[in-house]
Amino acid sequence: MEAYGIIIGLAVFSYLAHNTTVAAASGILLVLKLLVPEEKLIYFGDHGLNWGVILLTAAMLTPIALGRIGVRNIVDVFKTPAGILSVVMGILVAIFGKWGVDVLTRDPQMVVSVMVGTIIGVVVFKGIPVGPLIASGIFYLLLKIFSFFFH
Repeated sequence: MEAYGIIIGLAVFSYLAHNTTVAAASGILLVLKLLVPEEKLIYFGDHGLNWGVILLTAAMLTPIALGRIGVRNIVDVFKTPAGILSVVMGILVAIFGKWGVDVLTRDPQMVVSVMVGTIIGVVVFKGIPVGPLIASGIFYLLLKIFSFFFH
């Protein structure tokens, strides 16, 4: 019963804060919790992140499919410092995301703390909830640096 209260509270709070992303996600989760067996909800929890990344990646690649970005645009990325820095940042974010998945699967408590931080960032600061994996990866990096110096 506690889970329903948290999900409903999150949906209402997000709606009142005009954050449709978290409100919709909470609503979808509530419907799934009400209608599907627990094993299906577990399956969704185990695989939904990958589905979300696939959809996000497909949406980001849409300008290529529409012909708005071509080979010339891709080559031009490597001709400016800003373009090269963007490529490096993309590489780092991908690495942070991988580390984030590793941390989140090893330490369930991290899921709670990162999600609370993400919800605060989305609702209070109007952020976009794509950061939990990256946040966990950055946490992993900071943890490694901290343990190197203080272990």
